[in-house]
Amino acid sequence: MKLNTRSPKTGRIKIALFIAAVCIVIPILFYTHNLVTKLQKKQRETAGLYARSLEYIANSNPSGGTDYTFIFDEIIGAIDFPVILTDGDDSEISTTKNITLDSTFSDAKRKTILFEMITLMDKENKPILVTYQDSLILQKVHYGESPLIKQLRWLPFIELSIGTLFILVGYIGFSYIKRNEQSNIWVGMARETAHQLGTPLTSMMGWIELLKHQSEASPTILETVSEFEHDARRLTKVADRFSKIGSKPDLKEENVAELIQHSIRYFERRIPQMGKKVDISITAGNGCIALVNSELFEWVIENLIKNALDAIEDGKGSIAFSLAKEGKRTVIDVTDTGKGIDATYHKDIFRPGFSTKRRGWGLGLSLSKRIIETYHQGKLSVLRSAIGEGTTFRIVLKS
Repeated sequence: MKLNTRSPKTGRIKIALFIAAVCIVIPILFYTHNLVTKLQKKQRETAGLYARSLEYIANSNPSGGTDYTFIFDEIIGAIDFPVILTDGDDSEISTTKNITLDSTFSDAKRKTILFEMITLMDKENKPILVTYQDSLILQKVHYGESPLIKQLRWLPFIELSIGTLFILVGYIGFSYIKRNEQSNIWVGMARETAHQLGTPLTSMMGWIELLKHQSEASPTILETVSEFEHDARRLTKVADRFSKIGSKPDLKEENVAELIQHSIRYFERRIPQMGKKVDISITAGNGCIALVNSELFEWVIENLIKNALDAIEDGKGSIAFSLAKEGKRTVIDVTDTGKGIDATYHKDIFRPGFSTKRRGWGLGLSLSKRIIETYHQGKLSVLRSAIGEGTTFRIVLKS
């Protein structure tokens, strides 16, 4: 299988964008983690300074008459993280700092809450001991993280969230602009094609009518002219299809099986000219009625048949249409015995410009998907496919 070189290397672009994102994210996380670690170290040093101050006073005045509140409020007044001071066995709370509780709480409730906070603090930071003569534990300093550290911990996630949101909004906006540009290209190309075909087709139909009147005596010439007329009408139908691109098509309740059968008959007359022997069959249940635009829908069916015929490379095979009613939906499966599609390309085959054939512009399936999903509010997808096992496309239409 040879891939069309016109297909953009979107896979490489996505990988490059992912690598760029990782290169941005990792330094942010590393820098923030390093900053938090330094602040934690500084915070522990401050808590240690407070503990050593208490320890110094305790060792200088064994009677314990020193006012510890002065140390807490004045000497270590720069402490901005929560601190709870308890006795040596954690049975009583001496004092607290940077902790605010509801003034309506009872003493028992306040004590319960503070001891719960102590448990959480000890999980974050090991308490610092205040000892007397390096043996007797007089008090314990329990401390938590400052608001700054907590904010810094969330900083990378906030930055990533904002960055992701910005990228997402940018991507959605870019995709919207790109889709509009593609839509305008489709519409412009289709209408220009219809316009270019219109003038010579009108002239051709006039010449055919003239030939019919001048060749009434020759059955052979009349038969040839009849074939010309059929092909000219076919081209007129194609031009009419192109003219419908870009405008809202009229959807009517149609018998989908009959529309498919009409397309099958068109190809059955031409398959022998391709040097192939391909059987096209259709199996339809009752009530396969759906809202469609008959001309555009037939265009989709013809594109799928052409795609299947190109996939049958050995000249022999089959194409089977299976129609079923599922609630308010009509489901159409198109199965061929062709070469199949690698799973890697199941989504790419609907992208404009992507083709697995040596020749081709990669527009047939893209146009078909657009007709089904944009104009009919349905769905066209690859149901299953594998190399050497053929392909099944599924169309889902609203009834």
